[in-house]
Amino acid sequence: MQRRVVVTGLGAVTPIGNNVSDFWDGLISGRNGVDLISKFDTSKFTVKFAAEVKNFDPGLFIERKSLSRLDPFTQYAVSASEMALQDSKIDLNKIVPERFGVLLGSGIGGIKALHDQFKQYYVTTQEDPKRISPFFITMLIADIAPGYVSIRYGLKGPNYATTSACASGSHAIADAFMLIQRGSADIMFCGGSEAAISELGVGGFSSMRALSTWNDRYTEASRPFDKERNGFVMGEGSGVIILEELEHALTRGAQIYCEVGGVGLTGDGYHITAPDPEGYGAQRSMLEAIKDAGLSATDIDYINAHGTSTPLNDVTETNAIKSVFSDHAYKLVVSSIKSMTGHLLGAAGGIEAIATALSVENDLIPPTINYSVPDPECDLNYSPNAPTKKVINTAISNTFGFGGHNASILFKKFKES
Repeated sequence: MQRRVVVTGLGAVTPIGNNVSDFWDGLISGRNGVDLISKFDTSKFTVKFAAEVKNFDPGLFIERKSLSRLDPFTQYAVSASEMALQDSKIDLNKIVPERFGVLLGSGIGGIKALHDQFKQYYVTTQEDPKRISPFFITMLIADIAPGYVSIRYGLKGPNYATTSACASGSHAIADAFMLIQRGSADIMFCGGSEAAISELGVGGFSSMRALSTWNDRYTEASRPFDKERNGFVMGEGSGVIILEELEHALTRGAQIYCEVGGVGLTGDGYHITAPDPEGYGAQRSMLEAIKDAGLSATDIDYINAHGTSTPLNDVTETNAIKSVFSDHAYKLVVSSIKSMTGHLLGAAGGIEAIATALSVENDLIPPTINYSVPDPECDLNYSPNAPTKKVINTAISNTFGFGGHNASILFKKFKES
């Protein structure tokens, strides 16, 4: 019999709230996290807005002397992990460190560190390599986020990073789930973190024409499934959840939010950035998650969509849902929290897993805001502009990434029997 895996801790740093409670309140109230960029001068940039983390003090979670040695993406990850640990009420003195692991994803990693050190080398010091920071590499590489968390708590279980563009966070959660299922760990930190709102990040995505350019209507720019959508809005932050083997959680009297029922991981094998127009990879990832959970398509009540607000993704995902669920596609509810948070890239799967878990726990679906012009090609129930009250026994969180990476995670209400 397979080991069951439950969610026992949540932590979040997002554009609409710097803890899980504020994040959830923001989702249900339709709070918009998009504003003009404050991190750098955008006067020469085509895109001047993003969904930044606001008024967040990482010094509340990390020693001040360590902050200068950590890129913001690691600061966010460490902070969200500390929140998740506190939420879980795990007593580190009573766990076996070899059975507690850390698996966090980031699509880009320390891009601010890269920008700052590039500038230091080429501009400030006229190509003097001795002025490159000894902390540059460890600020840059994506695996330092899980590495730092494991060192902080003395955890010696499975420890690594996943990097699969926008699916990174979900791949981390899926891998953590499977590691616990197979008996390689009892508890896992998992999720994702990203801090790519920088000159290089915004400039790069803008050059490939992936971003919305609605500078005059930026609060409306992230509009998944709306006919006027014209690109995604960059976001940043971190979402970390704690997964735990059921008996381990029950023995210590843990609070259980929900259960992870199954995962589906597939590849498009089609194009470096565009989704397979038939949505075949997305179809299979949802089908694999349902099969892994031992359920049927008609058992699914809600889909937390990838829903990026790009012309191709939203219609492709809609068609994939219709292909998988047939008539049931019109009975379930679909929504995209990216309408409020923007697209957190490698951290998207982390915060969207939290949103999905809380939807299952509370029987409440966040809205898709900025939905005003229906698209005939996107004709499902997207919970437009208001939350939907609905009994949710099972839900799927989808994330799809550049490179053709697809991940679907199925959450279900926890029942002990």
